Amino acid sequence: METEERYQKLKEIIKIYLPEDVSILEVTNESHFINELNINSANLVDIVLDVEDAFDITLENEDMDQMLTVNDALQIIQNKLDAK
Repeated sequence: METEERYQKLKEIIKIYLPEDVSILEVTNESHFINELNINSANLVDIVLDVEDAFDITLENEDMDQMLTVNDALQIIQNKLDAK
């Protein structure tokens, strides 16, 4: 799976949890989940669970702690896929 495909797949997951005042068009690689996208911690857990299902990976607590931006999430996904 190419980087762009992973990015689009992740954006589709994020889109579900964005509050009404944030558009999917505002999501970039540098977007901070909580500070910029206004995603609360409960929804961030849902995103993690959806990412695990979508990419067939398992994320540890330390991975979740490091997943602050979209780019962080993409890097963690890539690392988990590479380790398979």
